[in-house]
Amino acid sequence: MSRKLKKGYFVRGEFVAEGSERDIELKAELKGTDDLSRTDLKRESTELQKLGEALLTLRADLLARLPLSDKFRDAIADAKRITNFEGKRRQMQYIGKMMRKLEPAEVDAVRAALDEQANGSAAENLALHQAEQWRDRLISQDDAAGQWIEQYPTTDTQQLRALIRQARKDAVPEKPGAAVRHGRAYREIFQLVREALGAIPDPDADTPPFSASNEAS
Repeated sequence: MSRKLKKGYFVRGEFVAEGSERDIELKAELKGTDDLSRTDLKRESTELQKLGEALLTLRADLLARLPLSDKFRDAIADAKRITNFEGKRRQMQYIGKMMRKLEPAEVDAVRAALDEQANGSAAENLALHQAEQWRDRLISQDDAAGQWIEQYPTTDTQQLRALIRQARKDAVPEKPGAAVRHGRAYREIFQLVREALGAIPDPDADTPPFSASNEAS
């Protein structure tokens, strides 16, 4: 008894039976409506909607740097003023629609601004890291204060040395084996150093404020 041949067609040497999963997949691709693409588009649309909502929380200085049209900025300002629930919902949908019209580079700029607000800029993080290193070094190394003052001559020398002395006293455990205690002087040294490092130094300068090699010396 001869086997009945399946109906189908060949695609790049592959036989595809009509009604098979491969047949449905290929036809969906031809129509441009495959489920995976629809899912990706929905996910992207949801993400852009959330980014648009997050713009309402962005600091004014970061928002001003974004490459957004005046119309978009007005929409954000209106959304902040609206208190009615339904009105707010419609306005946020409008902002989401405008987000979907942005170029990829503009969307990336929005993400970067939100990330900077949440985590700080690279320059700010560098300054904080340097301030922590300098604070610890000033307290632990006798020659560090002189090196700091040489590089930052406007520092109140008397105040700095008094803070260092107090921070060292505070760091002495009350009982053997007790944890090191950091008092007010410890925090004030950090603040003093952080303010002095407010202008981020050039990493390629001949005399950087602090480096791993200096710490080892």
